[in-house]
Amino acid sequence: MLITDLVRRRLDSLTKPPASLGRLEELLMEYAEVRGAEPPARPRLLAVVCCGDHGVTAEGVSAWPSKVTRQMMQNLVRGGAAMSVLCRHFGIDIWVVDAGVQGEPVDGVRCLRLGEGTRNLAVEPAMSLDQARQALEHGRQLAREAASAGYDFVLTGEMGIGNTTPATALLCAFSGLSPDSVTGPGAGLDPAGVSHKASVIARALKRHARREPLELAACLGGFEILMLAGLLLGAADNRLPVLFDGFIAGSAALVAQALEPASLRAAFFSHRSAEPGHEAMLKKLGARPLLDLDLRLGEGTGAALAASLFQAACQLYHGMATFEEAAVSGKL
Repeated sequence: MLITDLVRRRLDSLTKPPASLGRLEELLMEYAEVRGAEPPARPRLLAVVCCGDHGVTAEGVSAWPSKVTRQMMQNLVRGGAAMSVLCRHFGIDIWVVDAGVQGEPVDGVRCLRLGEGTRNLAVEPAMSLDQARQALEHGRQLAREAASAGYDFVLTGEMGIGNTTPATALLCAFSGLSPDSVTGPGAGLDPAGVSHKASVIARALKRHARREPLELAACLGGFEILMLAGLLLGAADNRLPVLFDGFIAGSAALVAQALEPASLRAAFFSHRSAEPGHEAMLKKLGARPLLDLDLRLGEGTGAALAASLFQAACQLYHGMATFEEAAVSGKL
């Protein structure tokens, strides 16, 4: 019997009308298909939050200075960031990863740094092809470690001042959309700032046009974005489901889709961000997110909230009585 048939039979045997738990039942079925196993009663969840700085901030595309990336990375490991609070609350383990942040390494952070931030993508490639390949391999290794450690689901998060700019550039490059139609405020730009940011992205797209997917990712991406793309590639190889956060994490899924389309079979999408380009990104990915809460914080916060739905679904799957156990006649 196929594992999905087994899960469907169990769901239909529970004391409820068929399919009455809606998306929760779909989530359990999709999980079982990726994992090749029934959903666990108490899933072990891991959040991988990759952090990186971006040379394109020199173009004035962010309302915040680059030094905030390192400060927030410290805040994450000290437990004061929103993602830290949610992981504590929901019992999610967290790995904070330095993919390429300016300054000295931070205690408690996994150091996989590829440099002190990328170069300015508006005037030159953000990174070399070798750096791009290394970022992908670091992500694959993180996935292998997570699988070996027995985690059932991995959540993606990110932190990097200015990283909505490379995320938007990747969206435009892989979808053909114009920067004017999808560029948003990120962490707080005013309308004039958004317009300037769109013009910077347009310059970058013109400079780096007509390249293969890996070259595009190297020219336009961020270290943390490519590391998360590699995480999905490695997770797909290990039948390990990955729950993506919002707009920036989603750009990593776009990179993975362009490099290995089949890797999306392991991808789940947590929420629809308030960032203007996220709807178009989800469409390009063929994704149906679980939540729509006008979030745009990043860090993995949307993924953590959506993971709580998966935890609840697993409890229902294992904890509800069947019709036979409850001595309920027939079907509801």
